[in-house]
Amino acid sequence: MGIRNLSLPLGVVACGHPHTANAAEEILRAGGNAFDAIIAAQFTACVVEPVLTSLGGGGFLLSHTHDGQDTLYDFFAHTPRQRHHDNIDDFYPIDADFGNTIQEFHIGTGAIATPGIVKGLFHIHRELGSLPITELVAPAILAARNGVELNHLQAYIFSVVKPVYLATPAARAIFASTTRTDELILEGEELLQPQLADTLEALAREGDELFYQGEIARQIQGLCQQHGGHLSMDDLMHYRVIQRKPLAIDYRNSSILTNPAPASGGILIAFALKLLEGISLEPGDSGQLETLELLASTMGLTNKARIEYRMGQQDSDVSSDFLDDEYLAIYRQQIAGRASAPKGTTHISVMDRNGNIASLTSSNGEGCGHILGSTGIMPNNMLGEEDLNPAGFHRWRTDQRMTSMMAPSLVRLDGNDFIALGSGGSNRLRTAILQVLINLLDFSMPLEQAIASPRIHYEQDLLSIETGFDNTVIDKLINKFPHYRQWDSYNLFFGGVHCVMRRNGEYFACGDPRRGGCSKVID
Repeated sequence: MGIRNLSLPLGVVACGHPHTANAAEEILRAGGNAFDAIIAAQFTACVVEPVLTSLGGGGFLLSHTHDGQDTLYDFFAHTPRQRHHDNIDDFYPIDADFGNTIQEFHIGTGAIATPGIVKGLFHIHRELGSLPITELVAPAILAARNGVELNHLQAYIFSVVKPVYLATPAARAIFASTTRTDELILEGEELLQPQLADTLEALAREGDELFYQGEIARQIQGLCQQHGGHLSMDDLMHYRVIQRKPLAIDYRNSSILTNPAPASGGILIAFALKLLEGISLEPGDSGQLETLELLASTMGLTNKARIEYRMGQQDSDVSSDFLDDEYLAIYRQQIAGRASAPKGTTHISVMDRNGNIASLTSSNGEGCGHILGSTGIMPNNMLGEEDLNPAGFHRWRTDQRMTSMMAPSLVRLDGNDFIALGSGGSNRLRTAILQVLINLLDFSMPLEQAIASPRIHYEQDLLSIETGFDNTVIDKLINKFPHYRQWDSYNLFFGGVHCVMRRNGEYFACGDPRRGGCSKVID
């Protein structure tokens, strides 16, 4: 759903669930700023979007303050300080069934990396918040204690990763259907999480030390000791939020800020935009054969450059020379001849009327399958994500911030106009963001159309094509890309770009229908 407002609202929000949006609205109406609102929304998302994000996961927030300060807060997962042993019994594969494709993930206590979301939200609150943390956590507590009716998208996401949430008795006790044996909670059933409500109340009362030095930290260590994971109290006590200068690039007549290294998603989006910058794209080009060929080729060359640069490996640092003109020129030559002739995550974007902007992407991977004691929290499985471990499992360097494709981003337009956006979707999130940016900045689409337009994704010689393109164009396209997969409906496989925008003094917000898109302008 897309929303436009001509007056000066309290704020705008776009996200993946109505309750997440409602939490942001409640805080803005109470006098909070954009950062208060996004903290409340993220706590609530951990309750109502449990497969996509969790207090046991990690993420990034890109902030722009009313006085012009831009900061990237990195609170993503961190590798353990010690690798206890490689042959961990509780580390095993499961298949996530997307319908048109199956993807393998590894779960168990051996897959848990040090979580950062709780530390990140409290850190951001201390730096940028204005309301008491107890007010910001209150909407999440209410949703967990009173329950939330499971909507269609969340039921589908549960079905994709069903083996994770039926993996242990504790997980089944929370997430199993109340009406059908051996099934996960179904659409229309109520998801009640009283233990998580108690945990949220305790965090609001005692602060993040409870998670990193107190009883919750001891439960994390106990779980890993019992089942053979790597984490200990030492990992949790040493976890820190890292503040970084955002990666900034110019594209056409705009300036784009995104997630810098060691995350790889932002720099790969920047690389693709720089490849496209020398090519003229006009509004009428969208959906044309030449444009789709160009996009697929750009995605392929970006993947190739990533592999050749060894980006994303834990023993390889990403540096800005990846965007040097000399390096880009090698790939521009390869794309020039084609111009005319390749995960569980959620995103929240918020702006307030005073000029504060927040873009937050978070993930729990798919979850590790275990529930953390009596907390109601399922920790992440980041050490079991192939995308995050391209050198192979159990080969991660100790005590390192993990790389990620997540790329919360801001676009500075003329004057005081901005776009805030980001996406879920593992490797596909960067191509989703890329296509929405091109739709907005090159094809001049209205926000809702820019997000709703069909997408492609090209990786490992496989072209994935979403429904909605002209059939004649697609018939010609697949002649040039014979290894392809067509999707017959919108699907979260192609990301979920939730975006807010201020342009020419007007406010817009749109959530992506692929991932439960919800947007609000709060008057």
